[in-house]
Amino acid sequence: MRIVLVGPPGAGKGTQATRLAEKLSIPHISTGDLFRANISRQTELGKLAKSYMDAGNLVPDEVTIAMAKDRMEQPDAEAGFLLDGFPRNVSQAEALDELLETEGITLDAVLDLEAPEAEVVKRIAGRRICRKDSSHVFHVTYSPPKQKGVCDVCGGELYQRDDDAEETVRTRLEVYHTQTEPIIDYYKAQGLVVTIGATGPVDEVTGRALEALKQDQ
Repeated sequence: MRIVLVGPPGAGKGTQATRLAEKLSIPHISTGDLFRANISRQTELGKLAKSYMDAGNLVPDEVTIAMAKDRMEQPDAEAGFLLDGFPRNVSQAEALDELLETEGITLDAVLDLEAPEAEVVKRIAGRRICRKDSSHVFHVTYSPPKQKGVCDVCGGELYQRDDDAEETVRTRLEVYHTQTEPIIDYYKAQGLVVTIGATGPVDEVTGRALEALKQDQ
């Protein structure tokens, strides 16, 4: 199965992508992982991406697309893949279509995780990270620490990342609405979009997604 996963920041894309890829036995391909892997291996694409990032510039679409092409051509992706964070805009979606067409394959579904903006802001702005170990994550409402501002696991100080501040979150959402959301209409025209509610317990959202994908077949 070949799936593109879309949704606003805070909709739980990363969590659901990992879970769905495992359930469907296909690789989870995220833009962030592609960049990190190519940069750490010092591939030509990685060096090129790093040069843009070091200069404070966005990595051009053609570099991202080339990385995605290389990853989708790996043996573990022959039976399918789940794309997370790519395509990020309509021009990337068009390039992906062209790429898949040359390989004689097509997408099976575009899974749109839908979450109310107020809920998204609440999810992200309430997140608190441990300074000692960033894998220790809490939330002021959904999973608060026993002692305010202190990590339950190691006693480290909990803090809010700059990009989790409410004003920044709203800016990120505006970027999503302007740049990424149009790909939903692009794929709706192809009859590929499957929309599910992304609120509620993680297991329930995963179940909803799997059921929706099954019905779409």
